[in-house]
Amino acid sequence: MFTPCFQIQTFLRPLWMLGTLAAWLGASAFSTAAEAKRHPGEVIYMQQCASCHGKDGMGVDGEYDEPLVGERTLEALARKIEKTMPEDNVGACVGEDAKQVAAYIYDAFYSPEAQARSKPPAKDLTRLTIPQYRNSVMDLFGHFRMGPGFDRPIGNEQGLKAVYRGVELPKPGESTENLIPQGGIKKKRPNYKLERIDPRVSFHFGPDSPDKEKMEAEQFDNRWEGSILAEETGIYDFMLKTENGARLFINDDQEALIDGWVSAGPKVREEKKSIFLVGGRAYRLILEHFKFKEQSASIELWWKPPHGMMEIIPPRVLRTDRPRELTIVSTNFPADDRSVGYERGSTISKDWDRATTDAALKIAEHVEKGLDRLIGSKEDDPQRLEKMRKFAFEFVETAFRRPLTEEQKQMYVETHFKTAKSPEVAVKRIVLFTLKSPHFLYPDLRLNEQPDAYDVASRLALALWDSLPDKKLLQAARENKLQTRDQLKGQAERMIADSRTKAKLHGFFHHWLDLEHAEGTSKDPKAFPGFNTEVIADLRESLLQFIDSVVWSEKSDYRELLKADYLLINERLGKFYGKHVSGDEFQRVGFDPKQRAGVVTHPYLLASLAYSKNTSPIHRGVFLTRNIVGMSLKPPQMAVAFDESHFDPKLTMREKITELTRNTNCMSCHAVINPLGFSLENFDAIGRWRTKDNNKPVNPVGEFSDEQGVKVRLSGPRDIVNYVADNPSGHRAFIRHLFNHTVKQPIPAYGSKVLDDLQRKFAESGCNIRKLMLEIALTAAAPPQVIAQALPQAPAAKP
Repeated sequence: MFTPCFQIQTFLRPLWMLGTLAAWLGASAFSTAAEAKRHPGEVIYMQQCASCHGKDGMGVDGEYDEPLVGERTLEALARKIEKTMPEDNVGACVGEDAKQVAAYIYDAFYSPEAQARSKPPAKDLTRLTIPQYRNSVMDLFGHFRMGPGFDRPIGNEQGLKAVYRGVELPKPGESTENLIPQGGIKKKRPNYKLERIDPRVSFHFGPDSPDKEKMEAEQFDNRWEGSILAEETGIYDFMLKTENGARLFINDDQEALIDGWVSAGPKVREEKKSIFLVGGRAYRLILEHFKFKEQSASIELWWKPPHGMMEIIPPRVLRTDRPRELTIVSTNFPADDRSVGYERGSTISKDWDRATTDAALKIAEHVEKGLDRLIGSKEDDPQRLEKMRKFAFEFVETAFRRPLTEEQKQMYVETHFKTAKSPEVAVKRIVLFTLKSPHFLYPDLRLNEQPDAYDVASRLALALWDSLPDKKLLQAARENKLQTRDQLKGQAERMIADSRTKAKLHGFFHHWLDLEHAEGTSKDPKAFPGFNTEVIADLRESLLQFIDSVVWSEKSDYRELLKADYLLINERLGKFYGKHVSGDEFQRVGFDPKQRAGVVTHPYLLASLAYSKNTSPIHRGVFLTRNIVGMSLKPPQMAVAFDESHFDPKLTMREKITELTRNTNCMSCHAVINPLGFSLENFDAIGRWRTKDNNKPVNPVGEFSDEQGVKVRLSGPRDIVNYVADNPSGHRAFIRHLFNHTVKQPIPAYGSKVLDDLQRKFAESGCNIRKLMLEIALTAAAPPQVIAQALPQAPAAKP
């Protein structure tokens, strides 16, 4: 007997089945209709491409990690698909199918417009990077100091101010009545003084005095004073060579870096010490030297800058200006994130938090030790407490880059003066509290608010100096004089001439030319005898001086960086690269235009992109593709190491690489990499010109298709630079690299047309690098849409 429940189920089952069938038929009809509405290119893409590139073009882990985005035209994209997709079955998507797929992905996610539509770009909230932290702290304390390097730039007069003092020799026939006894011996009063500018310190007086016509040789003292420019951040080694007493002060005029005041004599000795210096700054230098009854006198001042060699300090880094002490943060920080191709402060870790705490503690101790010097007071000054309070308020405001609110005044200043056991402890706490505050560590904390004049000032200073706004920039913000593009441009033009901008550009070229990799260059001494660390240091200096000579010339022409047919070399380099040059100074020497083409063929770069014995067309080709030509490359599916032993020893390097990359999957990228790399095969592993490889004629000829599908024929480096120098793709690559390094944000976050606008202005300026830097800084400080809306009035300054 059936239960009622079972009877009901039995009765309803046919109806349920009919309903399910009807629903399925309806869904099927709907699916068919939807399928009919789908873009035909989408159907093909999902069938043939999505397994590697993902349904939205964002890539698939382990297959193709890079997003399928770019700047090719629709036609060029279709040609690229025909030649390279799908990678496991090239040729399966051609003709009308390739055009349909191109049309679909171009509109769905490939084009800049599609990217902006599907994923509106936004600025990342980032912390200070390592250079930004160090520079900001240095300028935070510089705010309270006057003099060159703080309220005015360091001058251009090279050398050091020298003062020589000693006993004046009697003039011929002079009466001895004016002589007075000193230690039982009659001497002239020690009143002779000689003053002059010395370009370097390298003197061998022997048994004589610095002025043997007017000064006695038995006893004298000398003093050189000025500043030394640190062009790069890192460890600097200093050395004194003398048989006399000497001491050297760098940055600190109270405590000597090298104290050799007590002479062991009579032999010449070397005194060495190291110090960490931040690049782009001039540091106080004082050198004192004296002779007392030694048989001879001499003094030499040497240094070894980062990645350089030990040498007598050259005039180009010495200045007669005497700046005050700089506050140097030498704390070791974890490396900044580089995952997107440029350094940015996007990662927070325990190590980073610990480093900022360690740095803040050391800085607070520095303040405690030199508080009276900072506030301009003495312990018995009746105004000392008031001066400490004034310093505290100004310190916090300068660190926060804007006037304090009433709440911030209470939180960051007043509370500490009320609760600390002494005013000195209060100041120390305020320094610690300020340097650990998000308002200091995260300059764009107000990212989602309408920027005001102080935001603009902060962004401009970070873009050009990696630092805080200076007094002039803060004053302009207070007076609401950062409202228009012309006002901003006036400030930027002033700032771009500062040594801090020069240091930041040094960092950019270090990144663009991948010099970090180059710094590990070494060669087989049997294959290249004499190519030692001194030669490598000279090559590095040659490249940097060449870049500076172009960037800071009147034209500042990016194209000269690529097209220059000369090198800056000295005598040592001349011997390696076939030119007669005399002396240690770097001189401009011309080459055959077919053999030299700017940075592309600079021996330092070519040597870094090569193996210890042989060239590396792949390394050179990848560098040219990404950094010079401006084309993207996907990561290789499988890393294949180059091993000489796997090839016939009679083959040329070109023949070996051709065989290594013959695989169809490899050629999707190596169709570009190889021709570019082969075009530099006339240069051996240390960048010397050659015509044969393995006793066979070098063949530098090749051809590749650019982003737009245009075939580019190459027969050497000159063809590369001629193609790139006036090519929009090359310009855009350079602009993108410089923007990312300067602003540390993606370009689209500032507007979909910003890259086009920068490219147009770059071309109109004659490819002027400094003007491009200025335009990028203006864009970062206040994009056009912000200026068009007018900035809010700046908050009133505190009374």
